[in-house]
Amino acid sequence: MNEYERSRAGRFTALLISLVLAAAWLAPARAQEAGTAVTGSEEALDEAATVEEAAADAVAQIEAAAAEALELATIEAFFDGAVTPLMANNNSSSGVVVLARDGELIFAKGYGYQDVDERIPVDPYTTLFRPGSVSKLFTWVSVMQLVEQGKLDLDTDVNGYLTNFQIENTFEEPLTLRHILTHTSGFEDGALGYLIIDDPERALPLAEAMERYQPLRVNPPGTHTAYSNYATALAGLIVQNVSGLPFADYIRQNIFEPLSMTNASFEEPLPESLADQMAVGYAVEAGAFKEKPFEIIKSFAPAGAQSAAGVDMVRFATAILNGGELDGQRILRPETVEQMLTRNFSHDERLSGMALGFYEDDYEGTRVVGHGGDTRWFHSFLGVDQEHGLTYFVSFAGQGGSTVRSSLMPAFYQEFFPRDEEPPVPPEDFAERAGEYAGTYGFWRNNFSTIERAFGLAGAVTIAATPDNTLILGFAGKAKQYAEVEPNLFRELNPGISLVAGISPRLLAFQEDASGNVTGFVMEGLPFMSLRKLPAWETPNFNYLLLGLSFLVFLGVLLRRFYQRAAIRSLVTADRGAVRAAVWASGANWLTLIAGVVVLTAVQDRIFGEIPLLLKLWLVLPILATVAGLWLAFRTIGVWAGGRLAGTWARLRYTLVALCALFMCWFYWFWNILGWQYLG
Repeated sequence: MNEYERSRAGRFTALLISLVLAAAWLAPARAQEAGTAVTGSEEALDEAATVEEAAADAVAQIEAAAAEALELATIEAFFDGAVTPLMANNNSSSGVVVLARDGELIFAKGYGYQDVDERIPVDPYTTLFRPGSVSKLFTWVSVMQLVEQGKLDLDTDVNGYLTNFQIENTFEEPLTLRHILTHTSGFEDGALGYLIIDDPERALPLAEAMERYQPLRVNPPGTHTAYSNYATALAGLIVQNVSGLPFADYIRQNIFEPLSMTNASFEEPLPESLADQMAVGYAVEAGAFKEKPFEIIKSFAPAGAQSAAGVDMVRFATAILNGGELDGQRILRPETVEQMLTRNFSHDERLSGMALGFYEDDYEGTRVVGHGGDTRWFHSFLGVDQEHGLTYFVSFAGQGGSTVRSSLMPAFYQEFFPRDEEPPVPPEDFAERAGEYAGTYGFWRNNFSTIERAFGLAGAVTIAATPDNTLILGFAGKAKQYAEVEPNLFRELNPGISLVAGISPRLLAFQEDASGNVTGFVMEGLPFMSLRKLPAWETPNFNYLLLGLSFLVFLGVLLRRFYQRAAIRSLVTADRGAVRAAVWASGANWLTLIAGVVVLTAVQDRIFGEIPLLLKLWLVLPILATVAGLWLAFRTIGVWAGGRLAGTWARLRYTLVALCALFMCWFYWFWNILGWQYLG
C-alpha cells in the first residue's frame, strides 16, 4: 500500500472511529437526560450539558470527515472523468496526476501503461516521466542557493562566471542572471539538429555545447520576453562552474537528496537503478503505438533533461509552497522563496508576468506560479497555488499528451474554483482606433540567423477589427474575439473558445512606442513569449501570395517550353538562350519545391535531433535556384538592351518571370534557406 492509499485508508478509519465515538457519547447523554428528570439535580444537569457538547463536537467531526471524504471522492471522480477520455481521444499512452493540499498528498494516480507491450501500469510513486522544461525550476533553485551563499549575484554580468568562452557583447547592457531567470536575455531561439537527440554518443559536454550553439542576441537584455532554452542551460553551466560540481551531481546533492526525491535524475541515459521505471514514449503509427527512443537533452541538461516520478515532483513543489522546507529539510530560505515567487518582470502589470524562473498564470482568478514542459514525447506542468495551498504535477506521454496536459488543470479550476464574471461590452467608439491594433504579429521567441527562421511563417498571429467593435485574434487556424476594457487592454468575449487545446488567453495587452504606435502585445498565460508587429515582408500573406504567383508563372514557362518547343527551336540563338535561362530558373525553383516537400516529409521525425544528409543535399537546390534566378535577371537586362524576343509584350512577360525569380532569391536569402549553416 502506497502513501496515498494509506492516507485514504486512514481518513476512512477516522470516519468510522468518529461514528463509534458519537454513538458512545450519545447513549450516555440520553441516559443522563432521564436521570435528570427524576432527581432534578443541578450537578446532573451540568454533566448532561458537558455530554451534549461532546456529542455535538463528535457530530461536527463526523460531518467534517464526511465532507472531506466527499470532497476527495469528488476530486478523484473529476480526474478520472477528465483524464481517461482525454487520453483516449488524443492517443496518450500514459499519464500521472498528483495533487497535494497544505503539504498533504490528497490525490496521486497513474493512468495508462508505463509500457504498453508489457502492460505495466503507471505508478505515481515510481514511474518516471520526462518533465521537460519543468526541469528549469531545479536550475533556478540551484542558482538561488548559490545566491544565498554569496557565490552568485543576480545583477552581475554573467561573463564573470564563464571560463571557457564569453557571451558576445552585442549590446551595451550586460546580460545578467536576473535577465535569464525572467526570460528577457534577448537571445534568439534555436533547436534544430541538437536540442533533443536520440544518440547519447552525440551529446556534448555542457560547456562545449554552450560555446558551440551560442545564439544571436537580437534584443537588449531586459526589454522583451523570449523563452530561451540556451539561457537556462547557460545558467546551469554557471552553477557548475561556481559550485565545482557537475550539474547533475549538484542537483542530486542539493535538491534531490534533501527532499528524498529518490525517483528523480538528471542523468542521461538513466542510471540502471531507475532505467526500468521509465515510462516509454510512443507515437501512433499505422494505427498502433510505436516505441520511441529515450530522448537525450544532455547537451542542454539544465533546460530539460530531468526524469522524475509524479510524487517526487510534488515533493519539490510542496517545499516551494512551504518556503523552501519539507520534512525538516531546507533547500532555500523563506525570504529567497518569496523573492523567487514575486513578480520580477511584466510587459503590463495588468497581466501575469515572470517571477524568478517561475511564471505566473491566472486560473479562474487564482494566481498560480509554476512551469510547463514539453519534449517530443512527454508534456508536463507543475503548479504552486498559494491561495488554496495546492501543489500539483501532471504529465502525459505521446504527441497528443500536450492536449491532455494543457486542458486538465484549467478544467480543474473551472470545476472547483470558477470565476464569476460578466462578458465585457465593446465600446461603441472602438472602430475609430481599431486600425491601430490590426496587423500580423510574430513571437520574439524565434530564430533570425539560421534556416529555423522560416518556421516563423507558421507561427504568426493576426489581429483584425470586426464590425462589432471588437478585435479578433487568429492563431493556428483558430480565432477568438476580444473587447477593449481599458486603454490597450482587451478581454475575451467568450471564455469557452480556445485557440489551442487548454490555451484560451483571457487578456491581451498591447505595447506602444514613444510615438504612440502599437509595436506588439502579450497574451495572458504566456508572459515569457511577447510578440512584435511584423513588417509586411515578414507576414505569411505577403510571402504566400508572392510564392503562389511565382510558381504559377514558373509553371507557365515550363508548360510553354513543352507545348511550343517547335516555335522555340526556330528562334534565333540569342532568343533561345534567353528562353533557356527562364526555363532553367523556373525548373530549378519547382525542383526545389517538390524535392523539399518529399525530403521534409521523409525526415520530419528526425529533423530536430539531427540534420539528416538528405536535408543537407536538398539545401543545395535553393543555392542552384538562386544562381539560376540571378542569371535570368542578368539576361533580362540583355533582352531589353538588345530588343530581343518578339516585341515589348514578350519582353514584359519575360521580365515578370525574372522578377518572380528575383523574389525567390530574396525569399531563400531572407528566410535563411540557402543552407550555409548546414552544408558542412
